[in-house]
Amino acid sequence: MSRSDRPTKADVARLAKVSTATVSYVLNDAKGVSISAQTRETVQRAARQLGYRPNLAARNLARGGSGVVLYIVPRVALGELVIEVGSGMTTALARHGVMSLVVFETEDDRQVGEALSSFDPVAVTSVFPLSGGALAAVEAAGVPRFHLGSSELQSVGQLHLLTGEMRVDHLVERGHRQLAFAYTESPKWRPLGDYWLTGLEAAARARDLPDLRVATVRPHDAAATVTGWVEAGVTAVCAQNDETAFVVQHGIREAGLRCPEDLAVMGVDAIPLGEVAAPPLTTVAFDADVIVEIAIAVLLRSLGYQVPDPPPDTGLARVIARRST
Repeated sequence: MSRSDRPTKADVARLAKVSTATVSYVLNDAKGVSISAQTRETVQRAARQLGYRPNLAARNLARGGSGVVLYIVPRVALGELVIEVGSGMTTALARHGVMSLVVFETEDDRQVGEALSSFDPVAVTSVFPLSGGALAAVEAAGVPRFHLGSSELQSVGQLHLLTGEMRVDHLVERGHRQLAFAYTESPKWRPLGDYWLTGLEAAARARDLPDLRVATVRPHDAAATVTGWVEAGVTAVCAQNDETAFVVQHGIREAGLRCPEDLAVMGVDAIPLGEVAAPPLTTVAFDADVIVEIAIAVLLRSLGYQVPDPPPDTGLARVIARRST
């Protein structure tokens, strides 16, 4: 949607049947103005229906401050990508007078809620989509949120779909058609596994491959799991992350099988230990600098700042091919 196509406060006012001033009071949570709860709900509903997003740069200027963006780090592991992106965004936003605060998700999501109430952020951003209590808190606060799969940042691509395409293409080129997916045994990291699996399943469907076989792989029963996969015709496994791929490789050795001759293995996140796995692990690496460069340009434009167009989304991710495939 171009800037001129975006809904305005006047559009919200027409739909809600109120004045534009009332829309401004409600959406900016103006103090000292008496507005009924019913009118507030009508205006907020109209804004949601139209997909209205205020010019946050102008709002911050009116408030006399540069604003704060919350960068949320989820309770999942992805090598160093999340930290590298957060660090890069903090520096890049600071150049435009915007403060970025890093907030780590906790089990009860209290940190996110407290940050929202304490800092009144102009936006919330993250590498992955929010979920659970963190998502509920952001939605309740009415703060715009951006992640690499949101509509505003589609130019960065959706990492799970991009990664799924890369992994499936790599394996199909090597003759594999029956694939499996290995979840880590840690329940708290299951959402990230679901995220990667969704991308793999989309890529497999697009190539008319059989449904992926899925299992949680643990050190004590990895041999039984990989044996069952091989007996079912699986020839390659995509693991939730590199650490889980190491557990799959352990199971292959314990079962007296060979990697990749009997079962190929592919990870994601390119941690350094992958180079010394047995055999060295094929994986997908992400370029945090490219992600930050594109995301910052799109994020600032979406918030109303005048910045150049984002650069092309090339070099975002790449396959590091090693002997495990």
